[in-house]
Amino acid sequence: MIEKIHYHGWDNAWRLSNGTVELIVLADVGPRIVHYGFCGHENVFYEVAGDRGFSAGDVFRLYGGHRLWVWPEVARTYFPDNLAVTVSEEENGVRFRARIEDCAPGTHLEKEFVIALDADGTQVRIAHTITNRSAEATELAVWCPTMMRPGGRAILPLPPRVAMDADHFQAVGPMTLWSYTDLTDPRWIFGTEFIQLLQVSDPQGRFPEQITGIFNPAGWGAYHSRGVLFIKRAAPAEGARYPDFGCNFEIFTNPEFLELETLSPIVNLAPGESASHTETWALFGDVPAGNDDAWVRSTVSPRASSLGPA
Repeated sequence: MIEKIHYHGWDNAWRLSNGTVELIVLADVGPRIVHYGFCGHENVFYEVAGDRGFSAGDVFRLYGGHRLWVWPEVARTYFPDNLAVTVSEEENGVRFRARIEDCAPGTHLEKEFVIALDADGTQVRIAHTITNRSAEATELAVWCPTMMRPGGRAILPLPPRVAMDADHFQAVGPMTLWSYTDLTDPRWIFGTEFIQLLQVSDPQGRFPEQITGIFNPAGWGAYHSRGVLFIKRAAPAEGARYPDFGCNFEIFTNPEFLELETLSPIVNLAPGESASHTETWALFGDVPAGNDDAWVRSTVSPRASSLGPA
């Protein structure tokens, strides 16, 4: 079912549902997928209450939920996408296309995503595309942050652990640091097989924000909150040049929300060329809580594996 609805002060929002889960996508701005959850239940995404109902203007607003961004994080990343987008139902899903970013700080990029919700179950596929409408070539990566509701934990699988021997002399992937990444912050849980990052409203560490990124060959990341497990998948490209010293997955938190992010390989787009990056999402309910590698291994990983390869 696809229907146009009024949502939190916006007149142009779209609800996609298969009776099990529903998504709400803003088309007055963005586009943003601001809601994803089981029908009749809570949103697993975070919404910025102070941005509700707003549109137009030259101030960048997060709005909440899932957005399509551009790496590297510079002025054009924060283009104020506050105008209406076009919506079209197509054979492969529902397309939401933003206007060309033709005013400061835009660099004539055109963004869109196509959402395809399975006829049953919880899986949804989002194909993100950025097209260079400038007369000049530009280097970028497709960047897809998803803002998760507070009070949960993000989980990223590390590359497989193997004892050092003649076949395992080389590094298997990066873990990238920012100036405010503090590995002693109690929100981090570093296991042998997984990294976890907690979202808390009153962090006790040196900085209110925390972030890291890794190269994640498993191609999935997860967020667990109040019995609901959200999984996003994006296929890794071995040997590709990824942002931030080689990261295809990143996790960020502050006192309000947590972001689970994927990135495409870095590309150089000639005028008229496009870059695409696809994520697949799924939800699981009644998932017991836990806090260590054993819990992730027994509870989270099997659900991620049940969805098939990224």
